Amino acid sequence: MALTSTVYNFEVALSNVDRGVYETLKLQLARHPSETLSYLLARLLAYCLEYEEGIAFSKGLSEAEDPAVWGHDLTGQLFLWVEVGAPAAQRLHKASKLGARVVVYAHKDPALLVSQLAREQIFAADKIKVYGFAPKFLEDVGNAVEKRSAVAISVSEGQLYLNVSGKDFETPLTEYSITAGKTT
Repeated sequence: MALTSTVYNFEVALSNVDRGVYETLKLQLARHPSETLSYLLARLLAYCLEYEEGIAFSKGLSEAEDPAVWGHDLTGQLFLWVEVGAPAAQRLHKASKLGARVVVYAHKDPALLVSQLAREQIFAADKIKVYGFAPKFLEDVGNAVEKRSAVAISVSEGQLYLNVSGKDFETPLTEYSITAGKTT
């Protein structure tokens, strides 16, 4: 018997002071049977942290060529490509050549990912942003997540504050550069 996806419903109060984005979002994410909860949470955070008009979740794991999140303008032109996890250099190379802004949210060790990618040929690698969370942050948040969760996300001065169903978490939102390693 085939395993089915588990659906999570999130009511998100987003306050990103660093980007000037303030929204209330109702998001429904399907967790594929092969997907870890940490990866699902990284997808949720990637969407919220990059939120702007035209952004959407892709078909995800069922469409291997698509990123986790992307953005299209009103003409259908791709303007944002967001990967979650540890994408291959070839995917980032392709995304950069499409002319989109490329962002990666690592759900594990971002420093290791960046050092691996720095050895590869990637078009406009210096423009790709890689973000990482504190170790165990996603795992700890996962322990508080239920299938229906109220989530408050706040970002200020590079610090991510998260409240999930009344439990508080925080982590620096560390930015890395593929060509130079950690930048902030």
